[in-house]
Order: sequence, then structure tokens, then C-alpha cells
Amino acid sequence: MSGIRDFIDSEVKSQDVVVFMKGTPGFPQCGFSGQVAQILDYLGVDYKGVNVLTSNDLRQGIKDYSNWPTIPQLYVKGEFVGGCDIVREMFQSGELQSFLDQKGVSVKAA
Repeated sequence: MSGIRDFIDSEVKSQDVVVFMKGTPGFPQCGFSGQVAQILDYLGVDYKGVNVLTSNDLRQGIKDYSNWPTIPQLYVKGEFVGGCDIVREMFQSGELQSFLDQKGVSVKAA
């Protein structure tokens, strides 16, 4: 299991913005993953989607890693931000845009 943890750790720390999701950014396989991808696409954020459906170990591993029970999970600069509801609420309030900006992640002007 430590191999999965190392893989997740490496993904989270080597990318500015990572979403662990069901499916891919171009073809999300659950509505919640799709919403997070849509929000990031709308903001013009450069991010990497990691498909947890490719491996049961990965799907369980990311839940253990973040101690968060649901997928998708958004990480920015190595920091766990949250799942779909949190990301959506932050986006609607403008908080997500400010957070990304503070972290030095470029967001297209709305």
C-alpha cells in the first residue's frame, strides 16, 4: 500500500493543481468529478486529472491519504482543498479564485 501512497504523494507535490476523480477531465465518469473539472476549466486553470477508476488501490488510497471519504478531491500546491461541494461553494463565493491566486496559480479573468 505504501507504493500507492508514494504515487499519490508524488502526484500531489509535483503538480500545482491535481484532481483525483472518477474518469478523466475530458470524460468524467461521475457528475461530481464532472462539476469540479467544469469549474477548473471555466477558470482556465491548468490541472492534472488522475483517474481513480484505474485501480481499487488508488481509489481507496486517496481516501486514506486525505482522510476524506469521497471523490473527487482537489489539491492545490500539495494542499487538500476539498471535494465537489466545497469546491463548488468556494467557486460560487469567489473564494476559490482568490485561493488559487494566493497560491500563485493563474486563473483567467472572469
